[in-house]
Amino acid sequence: MYWQGALSALAIGILVGIVRERRLPTEQSQAGLRTHALVAILGYVAWGLGVWPFMGLLAVVGALVFTGYRATAPQNLGLTGEVAVLVTLFLSALVQQEPALAVGLGVLVASLLEFKQLSHRLTREWITQQEIQDALVLAVAALVVMPLLPAQAIDPWHVLLPTTLWRIVVLVMAAGMVGHLAQRVLGLRWGLPVAGFCSGLVSSTAALVHLGHKARQDPSLTYSASASALLSNLASLLLMLGVIGAVSSTLLRAVAVPMAAACAALLAGALVCMWFAVASAATSMALQDSAFKLSHALFLALLMGGVSLLSAGLQAVFGDAGVFVTAVLVAIAEVHAAAASVAQMSLRSEVSLAVSAWSVLAVLAASAMAKTVLAFVSGGTGFGWRVGAGLAGMVGAAVLTLRWLPLSGS
Repeated sequence: MYWQGALSALAIGILVGIVRERRLPTEQSQAGLRTHALVAILGYVAWGLGVWPFMGLLAVVGALVFTGYRATAPQNLGLTGEVAVLVTLFLSALVQQEPALAVGLGVLVASLLEFKQLSHRLTREWITQQEIQDALVLAVAALVVMPLLPAQAIDPWHVLLPTTLWRIVVLVMAAGMVGHLAQRVLGLRWGLPVAGFCSGLVSSTAALVHLGHKARQDPSLTYSASASALLSNLASLLLMLGVIGAVSSTLLRAVAVPMAAACAALLAGALVCMWFAVASAATSMALQDSAFKLSHALFLALLMGGVSLLSAGLQAVFGDAGVFVTAVLVAIAEVHAAAASVAQMSLRSEVSLAVSAWSVLAVLAASAMAKTVLAFVSGGTGFGWRVGAGLAGMVGAAVLTLRWLPLSGS
């Protein structure tokens, strides 16, 4: 067993050393294969002797690394080689405790060292400054802000849950980031359909208006733009399901089958439009600099909170009909906020699951009617009829499915 660990440590040193020796010129290869292999063996043996022998070895190796850096600093300002030696030392010691983890980390370290040019291109050419800022904002929102928010309701009606509201903010930003990265990876050569779907993760309404303007400016793009608009609504519908699931998994299960039928209808309509689209007419939407708009996500959360309070008040006065009417009115402006408010209210025992499910479909219908009007206004008659037919099929499929099938969550 001891020899097995020693061989694992030696393998880590050899692997990292080979990569370092190949990456550096001969005159700068003072920390190559042999050095890393010897450091790995020393680290393994020293840790086996105890903590203090290892600390002494660490001091000696650290002094040698510092001396080597001072000698090569005028020609090589980087610290990668010096840090790699220390990493090899610690990984060889880790073999004593977690051999599988140590070997896996050794492979990861060697991969990071090998793909130097790729990492430079990734950070300097592929990723923009705005994308880095968006990623940091998303990380702070998900990993810093959300854990600090209280999980208890902060209002007398117990409908305003800060954690739930902020989860919606994170979900919207994450969806925008996914769509942005997907468009970056796939490129724009796939045309309007892919770009439309990715844009729908941010704002299907904005995408529809933009596509309508394209169809009006160039009538040959009508079919392609219509397919893209339907795909953007498909992405928005998937995001809406994510919003509902983030608030109420019970309601999500209840509407899962009708929403699946709605998604299938939208996809079918998009495929029909793509079938008739002229291949040479497919163009692309310009990639936006920002992956998402924080103001849009915050507005959505605030709107959801306001709708939840309004629904609670109307429900107390008018019963279930108050929740239904509120959701429909809000859906005309923002479908995700309306769906989230319905999901929030479904958590209350006073609102039945059937009413919540039909309220979700009413939200979908109200949003479809509003977007159909926008399609006619922005894209003209041809674009409006095609998009309207697809959205009508979406609503019809969901209504018929919910009408004839029992609720999944009941």
